[in-house]
Amino acid sequence: MDPDAVLYVLGVAARQGIQDVAAWRPAVAGVVEVFHARFTEHAYPMHVHDAWTLLIVDDGAVRYDLDRHERGTPDGTVSLLPPGVPHNGSPATTGGFRKRVLYLDMTHLDAALVGPAVDTPDLADPLLRTRVGRLHTALADPGDAFEAESRLAFIGERLRAHLRPGDLPAGPPGGPRGVAPDLRELLDERLCEGVTLAEAARLLHAHPTHLVRAFSAAYAIAPHQYVTSRRVDRARRLLLDGMPPGEAAAAVGFHDQSHLTRHFRRIAGTTPGRYARHARSYGLQGPF
Repeated sequence: MDPDAVLYVLGVAARQGIQDVAAWRPAVAGVVEVFHARFTEHAYPMHVHDAWTLLIVDDGAVRYDLDRHERGTPDGTVSLLPPGVPHNGSPATTGGFRKRVLYLDMTHLDAALVGPAVDTPDLADPLLRTRVGRLHTALADPGDAFEAESRLAFIGERLRAHLRPGDLPAGPPGGPRGVAPDLRELLDERLCEGVTLAEAARLLHAHPTHLVRAFSAAYAIAPHQYVTSRRVDRARRLLLDGMPPGEAAAAVGFHDQSHLTRHFRRIAGTTPGRYARHARSYGLQGPF
């Protein structure tokens, strides 16, 4: 988490039934707040939010009242509570619960979906739950904002499919050759400074989810994976030229050195520092 984006990370007294809480505001359009908590006894009173509440429970269960109906979060459920509708919440199991919550503005879910969400707030959808979990993972690292934006676009689409079936936007063709090559050119041009999915959609006159689908179908790799691999590739060349890992990370568009290291290790099988040292030990004519 970016320290500047963290709202608070704290432990609260055991008498309040709270073990730990973390919340932050990521630099991802549409996400008002990310909130993770472990509660043992704490019960929320009736309250409202001005944002959509997208909730998954990892341990235990929650019971809550929404629009005078008792609801709950059985295993594998994704709960979507609409803005402006009072609700409460309390542990439904003796051990309490651990939850992850996203508060979303109206970017992906508009006011017309409030009624359907009141009627069906708890969605038994394993794929949606998996996607929400992966979005939380991406949101934990400020350097993965482009990935998070892409994942959020598909989550919004799937939520709309649940709440308003058959009313999904169709992506425009994007010209004779389609939008995939155009998106690739844009990603290449903006590799270091980056581009948001929303900006790419505006520039290419295509829906965000259509952009991601078209690119993935054309090149067998998601746009955020393409950008990350290209940046790692550039970083390798800079490391071979003798640039320190921290400077290389900034030069190719990673958030910081730790962000480079995480992806570098996954792609190259080693850390940037070890890669550079090993390359220098062999010289430029060695196995690299």
